[in-house]
Amino acid sequence: MRYVISYDLVKPGQRYPELWAELERLKAKRVLESQWVMRLSNISAAKLRNHFKKFVDENDRLLVVGIDDSDWAGWNLRTKISSV
Repeated sequence: MRYVISYDLVKPGQRYPELWAELERLKAKRVLESQWVMRLSNISAAKLRNHFKKFVDENDRLLVVGIDDSDWAGWNLRTKISSV
């Protein structure tokens, strides 16, 4: 399953490097400025959300969405989703 992870880090001075390092460790690829795509099996969107909550503050926003291979569209992305 592919997952899209989106976030808004609200306060100045957020922990972007820690969040980015964890996304990269899990082989996620950035497709938009604050949106990444990753492929994992045997995990739910809720479990991924709970994992990434460790890397954001209480007032930040985080969205994890599972996408299937047959229904998505993008344009001029930083990384091709099909390569993830």
